[in-house]
Amino acid sequence: MKLKSTLIVLSLIAAPAFASDQAISKTRQQVQAELTQAMQSGDMLASGESGLTLKQLNPRAYPATATAQSPKSREQVRAELEQAIRSGEMLAAGESGAKLNELMSRRYPVVEANSYKTRDQVKSELARAIREGELVAVGEDGRKLNEIYPDRYHAAHHAAVATNVDTSAKDPQF
Repeated sequence: MKLKSTLIVLSLIAAPAFASDQAISKTRQQVQAELTQAMQSGDMLASGESGLTLKQLNPRAYPATATAQSPKSREQVRAELEQAIRSGEMLAAGESGAKLNELMSRRYPVVEANSYKTRDQVKSELARAIREGELVAVGEDGRKLNEIYPDRYHAAHHAAVATNVDTSAKDPQF
């Protein structure tokens, strides 16, 4: 009983504070106009847990905005699509997020990757990563070995920091 009476008294005390906010807040007509605009443009959130707007779920049902229009012609878009199909740059079906040329590499032409590092540089970087525990550990958490086992890689980390400090002290500073 005391709780109910306390809540009633608090609500009566707080009522004038909420009444003063009405001058700042929007009118009923303004809110209705914004709702109508959002419904017409498709900017309302769709039902469910997707978090997408109605326009994102069904773009053909709503008018295109100026930012959504592409400066490319229909022929340019078709040419890009055909090139992506030929090269296998299309996403494969399913949830993997992999491209067709990654899954079925023998069906598509080989795309040469430009490497800017020599084989020896890559080997030395790998050796350093192994030595300092910078490799990602097996598991789902994505932590590195030096995060899981800091006592194993503590000395290697301090040695690497010491060499970086020594070389930076020799470099001229501007």
